[in-house]
Amino acid sequence: MNFVSAEEKRNYMLETPVKKLVCTLAGPTILSMLITSFYNMVDTFFVGKLSTQATAAVGIVFSLMAIIQAVGFFFGHGSGNYISRKLGAGETEEAEKMAAVGFFSAFLAGIVLMIVCLLFIEPLAYMLGSTETILPYTVTYLWIVLLGAPAMTSSLVLNNQMRFQGSAFYAMIGIVSGAVLNMVLDPLFILHFNLGIAGAAMATTISQYVSFILLLFMIKKGGNIQIQFRNFIPSMHFYKEMIRGGMPSLCRQGLASLATICLNHMAGMYSDAVIAGMSIVSRITMFANSALIGFGQGFQPVCGFNYGAGKYKRVLEAFWFCVKYAFLFLVVVGVAGFIFAPGLVSLFRKGDMDVIEVGSAALRYQVIVFPLNAWIVMCNMMLQSIGKGLKASIVASARQGLCFLPLILVLPYFFGLFGVEICQAVSDVLTLAISVPIGFSVIREMQE
Repeated sequence: MNFVSAEEKRNYMLETPVKKLVCTLAGPTILSMLITSFYNMVDTFFVGKLSTQATAAVGIVFSLMAIIQAVGFFFGHGSGNYISRKLGAGETEEAEKMAAVGFFSAFLAGIVLMIVCLLFIEPLAYMLGSTETILPYTVTYLWIVLLGAPAMTSSLVLNNQMRFQGSAFYAMIGIVSGAVLNMVLDPLFILHFNLGIAGAAMATTISQYVSFILLLFMIKKGGNIQIQFRNFIPSMHFYKEMIRGGMPSLCRQGLASLATICLNHMAGMYSDAVIAGMSIVSRITMFANSALIGFGQGFQPVCGFNYGAGKYKRVLEAFWFCVKYAFLFLVVVGVAGFIFAPGLVSLFRKGDMDVIEVGSAALRYQVIVFPLNAWIVMCNMMLQSIGKGLKASIVASARQGLCFLPLILVLPYFFGLFGVEICQAVSDVLTLAISVPIGFSVIREMQE
């Protein structure tokens, strides 16, 4: 919807029936998340035609990309949450300043990450879980992907700031265009030009910069706040608010990356095939969860605007609507994933029975508990959007941090490879136990 003014957008966010509003905003974000996740799977699919080591290398580097994304989400969600609450309260000038601080801080952080990682690229590859046989592929892929770090961090800020302002459609265009370009370039560079794993990395980096440029153009549409350098006034006030809103994302993404690194190390104790199998499973489950996250991202601006305006009843109505339908969706996905697990894994390494056996077992264990994520994800997004930074950080840290990290160190010790395969499923059960009392404590506050 193309708004003429910020006031029109504010009225739309505060007065449109909640269910219709969530679905309208969730449509573009679900599509954006699915396509972005799909192009990650396409990388794995085409690299899988090269070798098991190349497939494992992409999975290993993915953990570093998750860290870069965590930085982008930190600034994007931190600034976006604050912007939506301020727009809901009618404080546009304050929102404009936060938009500039979030964007330029993320761009500078991306440059620093790129330089530091390139200086220590080989030790970094080992730290991420690379073995001697995988190392050449890992270093090649890392070198090129790191060049896109500034574009990746700042693109995520632009995407999230637009999304939190209710402009999910324009945010989607920028992200999806880059993802589609990546899917086109992957077979062209990897297979046609015989660039191998370097071709996959080149496709990713070029696509990141294309997305960045398109998002800079898209933010000028739909009545969005404009990014202006004169509003870049760093202060403790803005960074404190950014920490409150962005720390849950940094915890979630950062710990997810650390969890992947630990998983790679534990899987590497068995074989390269185990690393490749677990890497494939992570891409498949990420694709399934991306629809859930996209749905939740449609809920977040509704939550932020209405909480900022004091309309708590609308916040709770939107929350329960999202939990209910997300649960039903994940039940269907879980059943399908359990039945078709071997076929899904074999898409990426056809004929490699070691990879298929490990991947199928791990995927089946994970999809059994998929429906639990309906509450976990929506609870975390609600807490983050209303500024409950500490509680949101605890929930965000639990699934792949507080629960997963101890489990990945302990379960394989007692159960061997089976312990590696069930680790995420056990972690999800424990995360639900942590998030339920935290979520209900905030729900009671709003009801009162």
